[in-house]
Amino acid sequence: DGQSALSELVRVRQRCGAHTYNSICLCLSEVDHDLRKELMKKRRRSDQERRFRAFPSMEQSALKEYEKLESRTRRVLSNTYQKMIHSVFLDDCIPSGVKYLINRLLVLIEKPSLDPIYIGLLGSTGAGKSSLINAIIQQAMFLPVSGENTCTSCIVQVSSGCCECFEAKIHLLSDQEWKEELRNLTMLLHRTQELRGEEAGDGDSDDAVEEATWRLQMVYGPGAERRRYEDLLRTKPKGKIPTSRVITLKAEEVTARLFSLFFIYLREREREWTIDKCSVIWVVSDIESAAGGRAHEDLLNESLRACQRGFCRDIALVVTKTDKLHLTEYLRERKMGNQDVRNQHEAVFQRNEMVKLQRRRILQEKLKRKLSADSKVLEASDLVYTVSAQEYWQQTLLTEEETEIPKLREYIRKRLLDKKRRAVTKYVIEAFGLLLLTDSFNLAESLSNEHLTMSGLRQFVERKTELLEKAIEQCFAHIERPLKEGVQVARTSYRRILGACLVRSRGNQGLHQTLKAVCLNNGVYASRTLARIDLNEAISQPIYDQIDPVFGGIFSDRKPTGCALMPHIDAFQYSLQEKMAEIGARHGWKHDSYKKSFLIQEISAILGDLEGYILRRKRRIYQAVTSSVQNDLKSCYEEAAQITGKKACERMKDVIRRGVERQVAEGMFERAQERMQHQFQQLKHGITEKVKGSIATMLTLASSQGDGLYKELADISSEYKAMERLHRSLAEVAENAQLRRSMQDFLLGRSPNKAAP
Repeated sequence: DGQSALSELVRVRQRCGAHTYNSICLCLSEVDHDLRKELMKKRRRSDQERRFRAFPSMEQSALKEYEKLESRTRRVLSNTYQKMIHSVFLDDCIPSGVKYLINRLLVLIEKPSLDPIYIGLLGSTGAGKSSLINAIIQQAMFLPVSGENTCTSCIVQVSSGCCECFEAKIHLLSDQEWKEELRNLTMLLHRTQELRGEEAGDGDSDDAVEEATWRLQMVYGPGAERRRYEDLLRTKPKGKIPTSRVITLKAEEVTARLFSLFFIYLREREREWTIDKCSVIWVVSDIESAAGGRAHEDLLNESLRACQRGFCRDIALVVTKTDKLHLTEYLRERKMGNQDVRNQHEAVFQRNEMVKLQRRRILQEKLKRKLSADSKVLEASDLVYTVSAQEYWQQTLLTEEETEIPKLREYIRKRLLDKKRRAVTKYVIEAFGLLLLTDSFNLAESLSNEHLTMSGLRQFVERKTELLEKAIEQCFAHIERPLKEGVQVARTSYRRILGACLVRSRGNQGLHQTLKAVCLNNGVYASRTLARIDLNEAISQPIYDQIDPVFGGIFSDRKPTGCALMPHIDAFQYSLQEKMAEIGARHGWKHDSYKKSFLIQEISAILGDLEGYILRRKRRIYQAVTSSVQNDLKSCYEEAAQITGKKACERMKDVIRRGVERQVAEGMFERAQERMQHQFQQLKHGITEKVKGSIATMLTLASSQGDGLYKELADISSEYKAMERLHRSLAEVAENAQLRRSMQDFLLGRSPNKAAP
């Protein structure tokens, strides 16, 4: 068998040396090719079983079918690529069409199997995020947890993949970013030391100073807070910093190392980048904080902003530690007798249902104010989850199902399965279209320039592109009125908003150095203990309050009328595909002709990539107002950060107030309005230019067939037939998956018309 053969080869190597051993291995690979293939199949099956073990058997079957379909498609593409490369390898001049095909094949071959699904967990210190993750992945102490201490005070990315265990990734600042952060931290601390005895007494407490001290000590050790910037630059940090700036920990390493690792603090803009990558955001709070509180509201508002500017399509509240309940107090507060609630279990269950109803109503109201009326988030069946990670393991008070951990796990599984289905479907269709075109170069029938000219296809595309540009212009015009109204509100309210940001109920105690930290970071400061401070965002908020519903509507993918952008692109795609079908009928193309199929599918692929481009640009557009305000106030912040001496806090406030007054008078909010409108115009031009360029290339490629340049191209008819079979099997896989879902719903007692969350 394979194991015996490998053992024998080891003994041969020891006896006769490496050269002879390599020759024997080469002979073995020729003679025992089938054995090696069988060993590889077993290894792949083993990896697959580890990946799918979190899924029920029916979902495992669907995932295996999709992976098999994808793997076979990738293999067909690889074979085609090898043939193409071999056929043109010795040619001095490779036609542009062949280069296009080879590049497209390579892109598809190297395309990742599935982009990660990012689920962001946002919550205050001690809210139970780590415990929740541990319960969901069924690893009791994967991330360290503690009832008293902060254990994971950094951004941690937990992921699963082909390996048997989970991973945690700690994202660090770049070298240049850390130098800038280090300069600000040392400047803040040394000026504080100079002020001792002048304005701030030794007994005064300041969160910013404590935060800066903690960061430096974590990286360089005790006493680092008293050392100079230049000295610390020459000092080697306590731990090893990888060149990738990412520390990856396997399951067996996490608990042992996470306590001792130093974490270079992540600045606010990096945190926003991480949140914006998430397609799902869960705002986590314990049962005692779920009713409100400043920190919880700030996190919820930040999540709503991420829904507007990022990739987020779903948001929910996750209330943790729901097993905590004092029965006597609970009954007394609600004036209930023992006849209503007989035991702790019933009280917890009743309280959880009340929390769900209350928080769902509040969240829906917030979502309606911020998002468009047709947003998918508003239609979600589950906006609030009440969970208990502790009871998930112990089950002394609640059953496993009542902890709602399985519900969250099922949500993740369903989302992954759906994304896998959509990704494989798109992959196979795109591959089939490419093979259609490649195989067509060896056929006599061609789509000539004459046909394209006679049919008016090029003129049709140009006309439809112009109409698309006008539709986009009209779509973006909806933002102009609320943007203008928002500027007017901001001009009348900025003094009140700024005044509230610069005042504390306890006076200036503890505010001085916090304000200095805000100015050193261009108006933004976030720490482990304080609520996030962003002066730029605060005074810009009236503008966002006006534009948010319209902005969300523009980037919605739902209604074909109104201000939504994507329906216009879908209509453009549909009109082109209809034209292709019309041309095919007029010129006698067969119903499944390669020409019509390729053109239709290539249009779908080109316009499908536009959605990702639009989503990436959306963040820049949404941030345009805040970025503009921050840029205009930069000199003001720099001036305030330099102030020292007596009454420095009040003088800093005065500089900020005067700076904001001056910039508002000079048109700060109007400039922000113009910059957002400019970003919208850039997106419009980007969309139309991409459409024009891509479709022009596609038509040129399709019409270049039969001109004699491709007669020496490799014969890939067998690969085309294999791809054709894979394309047909898509429908069968989808049908089987639907049958399994229906059966699973029946077994779980769900209505066939009501899908799982």
